[in-house]
Amino acid sequence: MQSRLQQIQWDHQIFNEEIEPEHEAKHMLTCPCDVHQYKIRKQNRVAVLKMWSEAVMYPGEKYYHDCYYSQQIWNNNPYARIITPYGPVGRIRQKPEARYHARWLVETIRLNSSLNATAQRIANQYEPTANIWEVEEEPVAANDGEGSDTAHNRSDSLKPSILTQMRRSLSLRSSEEREAARQAKRKADYRELRDAILVEEAGRWPDPEFRRIVTEYQDRLGLTQHIVSLRVHRPMQYLHLLRAGYFEPIPVAWAKQNSNPLKFRIEAAEGWRGITPTWRGYENTAEERLYWVLNHRFESTNGTESRQWLKPDVISALEMARTRMTTAVDLPPVYEALDDICQTQNTSAVGYSRQVMPSPLRAVDAPELPTDNTMILLDVSGSMDFDPVRPSYEQYMVARYERTMQPKNKDVAKAVIRRFTDTLATHDQNREGYQLVTFANKAASMGYINHRNFASVWSQITVGGGTRVMAGWQQVKDLHFQRHAAFATYHEVYGWQAGPQMPILRLLLLLDGEATDMDEFELELLSLSWVHVTIFLIGADGCPHHHRHANELQRISEVNPHVAFVDAQGNTPERYVTHELLKRHLGYEVTLSEFEEWERSAPPAYETSL
Repeated sequence: MQSRLQQIQWDHQIFNEEIEPEHEAKHMLTCPCDVHQYKIRKQNRVAVLKMWSEAVMYPGEKYYHDCYYSQQIWNNNPYARIITPYGPVGRIRQKPEARYHARWLVETIRLNSSLNATAQRIANQYEPTANIWEVEEEPVAANDGEGSDTAHNRSDSLKPSILTQMRRSLSLRSSEEREAARQAKRKADYRELRDAILVEEAGRWPDPEFRRIVTEYQDRLGLTQHIVSLRVHRPMQYLHLLRAGYFEPIPVAWAKQNSNPLKFRIEAAEGWRGITPTWRGYENTAEERLYWVLNHRFESTNGTESRQWLKPDVISALEMARTRMTTAVDLPPVYEALDDICQTQNTSAVGYSRQVMPSPLRAVDAPELPTDNTMILLDVSGSMDFDPVRPSYEQYMVARYERTMQPKNKDVAKAVIRRFTDTLATHDQNREGYQLVTFANKAASMGYINHRNFASVWSQITVGGGTRVMAGWQQVKDLHFQRHAAFATYHEVYGWQAGPQMPILRLLLLLDGEATDMDEFELELLSLSWVHVTIFLIGADGCPHHHRHANELQRISEVNPHVAFVDAQGNTPERYVTHELLKRHLGYEVTLSEFEEWERSAPPAYETSL
């Protein structure tokens, strides 16, 4: 369905993914246009939507959808009351208008915020008012062994009064009896909730090894304190998140699947829900879980709660991207090089593009050790081979795309990898090269790449497909742990588990946009201490989409000290990029003179077997 929607949007020149095509006709069910055929397919999935909603809804919430073929007055869709990006709709195929789109965004953002606050308040109201872990067990009737005469005498003494018998015969109960019945019912509900939690925990973590891995995962994320509090004070929400897998590592099988519970899209206007009460506004369930973790982590470094990380809405994200664009500056001439790809491919190019300076180096991890393992993970999705373009906006709506005069992203990546590997090999005297893994829809290990075999290895790379970084990351992990298997164990559900002596994996990740499962990747990195990732983001000159994604990666690098980030746009000064990447990859402030000395030195003689 998502692929079909993207194709229809492209056919109708709609470039904002949040805008669905519209077309009104007198006979909608018989209209042969692609828009109505898509909506009919949506209608056929209403049963699935209802099934998903019933699985994730909290008490007090109501199911709804946006399929107008079966719209009823009791559909309860709150988004049906706001304007559409099309404004007044006529009987012809329409295009969205920027002014209506802006109003629609504002109204949607306000409604999301209001509904999230209401949903969280209602979810809290449905929580038990007492500690379910302190409720006594239900008493069990037992024969105390007394004689029948004694029991008869006791029953006579406890015989109810005539007034009480009359109330019971008329089904009338006193206020004390009604309150006692309510208390008994409440305690029974508490015991049922408690038992459901215990059964779910035992089923998910059946043995000490499971529980050890889960406990360590919660500790590394800084979630232990919040999860304990949630289990005691918000047990209903605890059970909901427990069933969604929020308290345990991501299963290794999910990384290899085209769809998993972290890839489900969230569409508030259509009724496709998330997991937490405040799910509205997120793109998918992975992003929702990522921000839930960020907002509930306990910072062990200073003993205080981490600050709130609010996901920027569409308008705020675009405005922040535009602000970031204005901070770009000219780079020092010392980094100029006549053999840069932007100079050799386009001799008429006038200088380099202005660049946004990266954040100062934050050397939290220890500098590189001889035992560390350097690997390269390269995005080879179809966009790497596209002619670079940037969007032209009308307010918050993309009107068209414009070509930018710069090399293709794959050519920039190739040039930077060549400079990076040559310089790094000189520094650490690496005689075998560095393992290269590519990813698109699937991952592929290209073996070791070095100065001598660079051209032959690169010629084997195939560009095309989607951008599934988790597929590549899983391949990288497998290679790293196979190489250092003596320091790790393998779990049937959660995959490789690093031991305390596991050598550090230093990963250089190159990509040109947001991967479909980037949030899932960032979520997993938060729980790992044995990996240091340096991300290089390539983008078109003056592209707000590039800077929006750069802001997202910058936020992750601020939260996770094991992630560093560098980006470049347009005609890229490769030596500058390489220098900044080496600083972050090696974990210390590499001076310019040191960098230039590595450049001048010849790479070491590589192993002939490679």
